[in-house]
Amino acid sequence: MAVDPSMPTAGHRAAAPIRLHLLGGFRLLHGDTPVVVPRGLQRVLALVGLRPGATRSHLAGLLWPDAPEERALSSLRTALWRLRQDPCCPLITSGDTVRLDPVVRVDVDALVGTAARVRDGDDPCTAAALAAGRHDLLPGWYDDWVLAERERLRQLRLHMLEGLADHYLAAGRHGEALEAALEAMAAEPLRETPHRLVVRIHLAEGNAFEAVHAFYVYRDLLRRELRLEPSATMTALLDETLGPIRQASRDTPVRRPAAERAAPRAR
Repeated sequence: MAVDPSMPTAGHRAAAPIRLHLLGGFRLLHGDTPVVVPRGLQRVLALVGLRPGATRSHLAGLLWPDAPEERALSSLRTALWRLRQDPCCPLITSGDTVRLDPVVRVDVDALVGTAARVRDGDDPCTAAALAAGRHDLLPGWYDDWVLAERERLRQLRLHMLEGLADHYLAAGRHGEALEAALEAMAAEPLRETPHRLVVRIHLAEGNAFEAVHAFYVYRDLLRRELRLEPSATMTALLDETLGPIRQASRDTPVRRPAAERAAPRAR
């Protein structure tokens, strides 16, 4: 591994923050300076960051799933030794477990922490909550453990955004609720929950047209992409709004065309 030669001297290195970014792509930063990490060591560093306190055998099995256990453990020992040589990648080993030093800030932790605060009913900074996890975990990586973590974090973010929208809706903060619902909708356009939230928010504001429009936009999308209909729960949201219109349509007598009315009856 190497850092840019223009980095400060070692006396200043310890004070600079170390940040590991895994969302949107692998980046290790010492202060504002990128640290060059070989791809093989990136995988080790990313997994240790995502699975703090994992045992060596567990890490080795995930990183080298096709290798015999002893060879996988040997490869892990070599990788950990190489990582420990650089102060920008401080590792802590305790018995059989490996974790990053607490001085390393991992962006995934910020998403997990924000989701936990939303789940507990706290009111995080709206802008930070909307931005958290906006990018996929390690795009272009297809290891099984990456795919599993990517889906876990995607679902975590979707539920966080929906919970945030629901919280703001209950508090009457309709603009912020709509922001969170639309952010969730952008992340997964076919997921019904954010569309349902959008309809509820518009109804709470008294915007019947916007609510009906949002419903039919989603219904048409669902029919086109999956040949499905919105759930009964979503349809029920508009029953009160559309009920009088449907009733009026049923009560209005069907008028025959003028030409048909004027035509003489056959005898």
